[in-house]
Amino acid sequence: MSHTPESPDPDDLLLSGRDRKGELRWPDPGTQVPYGRVLHSAALLGLDPAVLVSRLEALGYADIQQAGTALPDTVRPDDAPLVRRVGVPDYGKPWLDVAEPVPLRHVLEVGCHTGRGPADVARRLTALGYRLGGDGGRPLPESSHPADVMLILEQRNNYRECRDWGDEVPAHHVHDTARDLSVSPHFVATRLVALGFRLPYTPEPGDEALLTHRGSHEPGHILGLARETGRTPEDIVGRLTELGCGRPEVPAPPQPDDLVLLSANVDGRAPWLLRYTAAGLLVRHILRAALATGRSPAEVAARLAELGYRLHEDANLPAVADEADIRLLETIDRSYQDDVHLGDVLRSASLTGRSPADVAARLTALGHRLPDEVDHPEVRGLVTA
Repeated sequence: MSHTPESPDPDDLLLSGRDRKGELRWPDPGTQVPYGRVLHSAALLGLDPAVLVSRLEALGYADIQQAGTALPDTVRPDDAPLVRRVGVPDYGKPWLDVAEPVPLRHVLEVGCHTGRGPADVARRLTALGYRLGGDGGRPLPESSHPADVMLILEQRNNYRECRDWGDEVPAHHVHDTARDLSVSPHFVATRLVALGFRLPYTPEPGDEALLTHRGSHEPGHILGLARETGRTPEDIVGRLTELGCGRPEVPAPPQPDDLVLLSANVDGRAPWLLRYTAAGLLVRHILRAALATGRSPAEVAARLAELGYRLHEDANLPAVADEADIRLLETIDRSYQDDVHLGDVLRSASLTGRSPADVAARLTALGHRLPDEVDHPEVRGLVTA
């Protein structure tokens, strides 16, 4: 049965849940008034919470939830959003429950919605009679970050499940979250620690440089880090292992031109060669590295083998590196696992100005398979832009 006093005060309609047009039914006075609703209404109406409780009691609401502590003397308008649940809706429970510890997620979501830092939100909720989860021993950050809530999700595809105060976060969560949010793993790690979470390692300033590389940690990446940081490859690999990056292999003792051999553009800088490719090393890379370092192709291939790189078994290395071979191989988008067909030969002939017969003969000499039984013409192609 609805309960409506005669000539209700407009403010009474608001605090009781009815709008100013009187279109909503009054809640049953026998139901409990949540503590959060008391503070929310007091903040919106500019009333002291004790005054508002007296008015509610006059309206017939005898069961008003208590915090277990004295009501705050005053509330402010900016307190109103602190006591409303945000994020994933829980229909029928819009108010932060004072009987339960405040989840960290609520603190972070309110901070992001209001622009207030987590520390400020936590302090104010405590002053309003709420108690925080966890041991409360670690201070929260004074400023919020838009990614805070995303950092504490258990799974990126499940917005309901979050880690809470003081939980231990596995290292793989740091890397998965960094990848999904396109941020540095070091940022994720330091922010989680600032929010009171426990990691299997302690973030260090030097981790930022180690963790900027996305993907597997190739020998070039490790040796490049050694050059940039002054740390040994063994030290870098050990730290990467602690940071949850698997167990990268320590490269063979470095030689002066290793970084040139290991760089995809033979310039001693990233991007670095990938090791675990089914097609193995590209012969054109070996030839380019030979010209850049003065080594023979065989010497380049042997050194890269020591560093963990495989040359396909069908590849035939020339005794010396030749720019003409490099230009020819740059026109072929086939690996040693693929057949080179007539169309590929004709395209290479057109791009290099060589005859199809010359192209076919040279590719065969380099180990490529040309299964088409055709007579390749000796006529030279036209070089195209």
